[in-house]
Amino acid sequence: MERVGKWLGRPRELYNLLWFKMGGGTAVMPPLDQDALSDRLKICYRYLNQTSRSFAAVIQALDGELRHAVCILYLVLRALDTVEDDMTISLETKVPMLHDFHSYLYQPDWRYMESKEKYKQVLEDFPTISLEFRNLAKVYRDMIADICHKMGAGMAEFLQKKVDSLQEWDKYCHYVVGLVGIGLSRLFSVLELEDPIIGQDTELANSMGVFIEKTIIIRDYLEDQLAGREFWPREVWSRYAKKLSDLAKPENIDVAVQCMNELITNALHHIPHVLTYLSRLKTQSVFNFCAIPQVMAIATLAACYNNKQVFRGVVKIRKGQAVTLMMDATNIQAVKSIMYQYVEEIYRKIPSADPSSNKTQRIIVSIQTLCLPSGTVVSHNHYSPIYLSCTVLLAALSWQYLSAMSEALEEDVQANEN
Repeated sequence: MERVGKWLGRPRELYNLLWFKMGGGTAVMPPLDQDALSDRLKICYRYLNQTSRSFAAVIQALDGELRHAVCILYLVLRALDTVEDDMTISLETKVPMLHDFHSYLYQPDWRYMESKEKYKQVLEDFPTISLEFRNLAKVYRDMIADICHKMGAGMAEFLQKKVDSLQEWDKYCHYVVGLVGIGLSRLFSVLELEDPIIGQDTELANSMGVFIEKTIIIRDYLEDQLAGREFWPREVWSRYAKKLSDLAKPENIDVAVQCMNELITNALHHIPHVLTYLSRLKTQSVFNFCAIPQVMAIATLAACYNNKQVFRGVVKIRKGQAVTLMMDATNIQAVKSIMYQYVEEIYRKIPSADPSSNKTQRIIVSIQTLCLPSGTVVSHNHYSPIYLSCTVLLAALSWQYLSAMSEALEEDVQANEN
C-alpha cells in the first residue's frame, strides 16, 4: 500500500513503468529473438540476466552480432571479477589466476568449481562461455582477450596493495572498467559505427568507464566492507577515520558522510568528458548503449550524496526512475537535461559545513554550464495530458489491484544493479 502511494506521487515514473511493461521500451531496447539463438547462446543470455539484469537491458540497445559479442565480453569479465571478489580464494591461487585468465578463453575444458561467490555459475560453466567466445569473429575475440589480459593484471596488482592515492583510485577504475570503455570505443570505430575519433580519444573513453566504476565503489561501501574488500582511496578516508571500516560505526556517521561527499565530488569531474564523448556519437543504438549507464550513474550519485543510508544498508534508484532514464536518454540534449537535473539535486543537498562544499558547488556549476550554456532551466515537473490521464485512471483502481501490479512490475523491470 505504501509503495503504491509513493508511485501515485510520481505519475511520470508510474506511467513509464506501465508503458515499459506493455512493450513501450522496445524502441530503445529491442527484444531479443530467442528463436535465432543457439542453445549455448541462450544459456549465455540467461547467465547475463542472472548476473546483471540492468546490463542485460542495456546491451539490448545494440544490434546483431555486436550485441552477442558484448554479452560474451560481460560474462568473461564477470567471471574474472568473481575471482577477484571471492575472498575465500587465497592470494597464492588468485593472483596467478587473474594473470592467466585471458588464456582460459582458449582452453575448452577450463572451469573453476571452488568459488563461493553468488555468481559462481559463470566460473563453473565457463566452457560454455569460452566456446561462444571462440565462435565470435576475430575482431571481437581480439578485443575481449586484450581487455581480459590487461584487466586481470591490474586486478592482481591491486590485490597485493591497497588503493592509496586518488591517482591510484583512477588507475584501479581504469583497469576494471576504463579498459572496457577504451576497447569498446575502438571497436565502434573499427566497425565504422562511429568516427575514428571515438576510438582514438582514449581519455574520454576511459572516463566513460571510470565514472561508472567510481559510482559503484561509492555506493557499495558497506557491501565491500562486509566482504573484506576495500576500494576507497586512503588519501581521502584517512582524513576522516583511522581505518576505513571505522566509517561504518554509528558514532562516525557524520564524518563518514563527509568522506563520501568528497568522493562523489571527485567522481563528478568525469562528467564533462562523458558529455563530450556522447556528443560525438552518431549511431542511435551505440548512443543508447553508452548513455543509459551514465545517466543511471548520476542518478545513483544523487541518491547517495549526503545520505547516511549508504553506511547502513543499500541505496538504489527507484525502478520507475530507472525505466524513465532508459526511455529518456536517447539524444545528447536529453542526457544534458538529465545531468542538469541530478547535479542540481546534489547542489540543493550540499551542507554548508561540509568540507568539500565549495569544490562540489564549483564542479556542479561547471557541469550545468555545459548542459545549458544559454542558462535556460528545463522544467522536470511538467507532465503531458496522457500522463495525467493515466494517473487519474490508475488512482481510481482498487488499492489491492495496484499493489499486486506493483509486485509484478518490480520483478520484470530492468533496474540499476552494478
